[in-house]
Amino acid sequence: MVCIEITYFDTMNKLIRSISIVTLLLLAGCDNSNDKPAEAQQVEIEAAKETTKSTDMETKSDKATILFYGDSLTAGYGLSEEESFPSLVQRRIDSLGLDYQVVNAGLSGETTSGGVSRIEWVLQQPVDIFVLELGANDMLRGLDISATRDNLEKIINTVNTQYPDAELIIAGMQSPPNMGPEYTSQFNSLFGELSQKYDAGFIPFLLDGVAGIESLNLPDGKHPNATGQKIVVENVWKVLKDYL
Repeated sequence: MVCIEITYFDTMNKLIRSISIVTLLLLAGCDNSNDKPAEAQQVEIEAAKETTKSTDMETKSDKATILFYGDSLTAGYGLSEEESFPSLVQRRIDSLGLDYQVVNAGLSGETTSGGVSRIEWVLQQPVDIFVLELGANDMLRGLDISATRDNLEKIINTVNTQYPDAELIIAGMQSPPNMGPEYTSQFNSLFGELSQKYDAGFIPFLLDGVAGIESLNLPDGKHPNATGQKIVVENVWKVLKDYL
């Protein structure tokens, strides 16, 4: 059993995960459907805020915080919270006796534009290491890459402004070839370019060794299953360990 300290966002994360399951029944997770209406997304965010405000929160930990900010891949769609790769990162950190707590701020169905809309609220707590995992839903919906880049930069700049000493790690994604050679090339290079521009750590491909392998994914073929999550955590750990 994973013991994760209760942080400011534990209640928010549980609510978001329950909301996301309903949302994904409509959006089919990372799929080619249109973006969620702004009004619907705002309702989800405001509901999470109100629930968090109305809950008696425990004293914040003095441990350094690693915040994973992403979509269903970070949220651990289709799995228990303990099986998501951020929880597996926490388990490894605990086993090594390292003084860090992990916050899973993944939201299933999230696009980069949605990430921009909720970033300031998510940053209401101190952040020491910020891991950015967004863009897959933009790609699967064929959204303009320049807009994706702009949104990711807005998120990065917001983090850098509020927490200039925080370390930044960017998780790269890759486009399937059916998106066309030009789009695929531009999308695949986007994350590495941003990591260089902002001197950030870089995970070349979050789903390396998992994507396209039936036995490592849920029946939808898009989200890692519990076994696949164990491979994802290794991809993350290769980069994250150097920041601990």
